[in-house]
Amino acid sequence: MFIDFFYTLRAYGLDVSLDEWLCLMDALDQGLAENSLLEFYYLCRNVLVKSESDYDTLDQAFGAYFQGIETIDDIPDELKQWLAEDGLERDLEDMPDWAKEYDMDTLRKMFAERLAEQNERHNGGNYWVGTGGTSPFGNGGWNPAGIRVGGASRHRSAVQVAADRNFRDFREDNELDTRQFQMAFRKLRQFSSLIDAAPTELDVDETIDATCDNAGLLTLVYEKPRRNTVKLLMLMDSDGSMQEYSELCSHLFQAADQSSHFKDFRTYYFHNCIYDHVYTDPYCVNGRWIDTQWLFGNLDSEYKVILVGDAAMSPYELYSPGGNLDWYAYNEEPGIDWLWKFRRRYRNSVWLNPIPARRWEHAWGARTISMVRDVFPMFELTLDGLDAAIRKLMSGR
Repeated sequence: MFIDFFYTLRAYGLDVSLDEWLCLMDALDQGLAENSLLEFYYLCRNVLVKSESDYDTLDQAFGAYFQGIETIDDIPDELKQWLAEDGLERDLEDMPDWAKEYDMDTLRKMFAERLAEQNERHNGGNYWVGTGGTSPFGNGGWNPAGIRVGGASRHRSAVQVAADRNFRDFREDNELDTRQFQMAFRKLRQFSSLIDAAPTELDVDETIDATCDNAGLLTLVYEKPRRNTVKLLMLMDSDGSMQEYSELCSHLFQAADQSSHFKDFRTYYFHNCIYDHVYTDPYCVNGRWIDTQWLFGNLDSEYKVILVGDAAMSPYELYSPGGNLDWYAYNEEPGIDWLWKFRRRYRNSVWLNPIPARRWEHAWGARTISMVRDVFPMFELTLDGLDAAIRKLMSGR
């Protein structure tokens, strides 16, 4: 049963095991989908999806196989506002035949025609995009084969949900926003031994053991608090080719700066490559810097280091004395030497690149990207990439 659906899920990248598939078939045999396509969708999500990052993959595969849920991006904002207001439930007994059921191609064509014709809000009725009523388009009403636009599914009868895929932001290959950065930084924690203080933190493992030993009667066990020992140094490429990634880098900085997970957090800036100085603000203005050697002498080797940049530059910026683009900051030593100095000083260091990894060998600057990769472990700025980078930092290798 549904063997083609199984292969569709696998083709879209959902890792469905044979045991999980047999479990889904058993659930169907027991009637847990209640003869409803929507209930079958939720059943698939509960049985086949192991992580919220795969919800979007399921949505796409499900929509492709059942010709169902798709995103319509050009719904006018005014229409969304009309639909956000409460509609009126209508008497549904006299729903006309034309409004009851259509194939998906016809529904799409009709929906586009309604969008072109409609110029005001509608409640109830059986024709316009609105709330309530029996029209195939809108929300808050009822139609056995319609397109829901916004709102919540009250009767679970829509064939197609004309809205954004709800779990798009959970995809692990997505670029990150501030909230996602903050969640990722929580993994970059390492606690010291217990500090000398009153036991105020719940010890979950010991509480479970003590409760079991006490015949199931809840027994709370507390321990002394621990202090986070992670010190983080972040260096960010600023200006030039990094301008298109400025918003993403801003999210990264805000998330790290607002984090309470670090014993110490420092941020400095550079342009394309690190030389004799690192800048104290993202404008990289001459004189607003500190000596890189001072940084080596004052920030010990226990700091975890994250360098952020596209690593795309002219090769002479890496390999030539005087390659620094700042006319007033002539570098006697090539940039690549300074990068190696950083790597030797801070063994726990990684490079995050906003350019997708699939383009590293073909993008402008591919040669210098390869050179930088020879110095630092490089990861792309996605959830998977950041997670791998943090694991590398915490591994101590």
